[in-house]
Amino acid sequence: MSPDAGAPGIDVDVDVSVLVVDDQPPFRDAARAVVDRLAGFCVVAEADSGESAIELVDQFHPQLVLMDINMGGMDGVDGIDGIEATARITARHPETMIVLLSTYELGDLPPTARTSGAVAYVNKDDFGGRVLRRLWENAGDPEFRPT
Repeated sequence: MSPDAGAPGIDVDVDVSVLVVDDQPPFRDAARAVVDRLAGFCVVAEADSGESAIELVDQFHPQLVLMDINMGGMDGVDGIDGIEATARITARHPETMIVLLSTYELGDLPPTARTSGAVAYVNKDDFGGRVLRRLWENAGDPEFRPT
């Protein structure tokens, strides 16, 4: 079995475990469909809030998290958003790759997005299998990370 190019130690025959986090069921369904069609990737869980995402990362230890930026809390109000959830997850699980997703243009992202520990940002309109595979193989987007 050969390692995946660009992802040292990752075996191409072993699925990349993915957690999908979004408060909108239609986008979770769409993201799951993208991941399910992508060879070598497997959705292990879904969350609808930042709080749930933290709990599920603790439970399932996914290798990759697709994290919506704007979400309400468990009750839909006053919860932690995807950026705060990302910061908490990467502090506890630095090995977990997190890709932020939203409808923002890159220049309009909140400043804390780049310092949250996420490895990339993808506009939801641009999200797809090729983008996901490229980000995984390159361990994120080097231009996204803070300098």
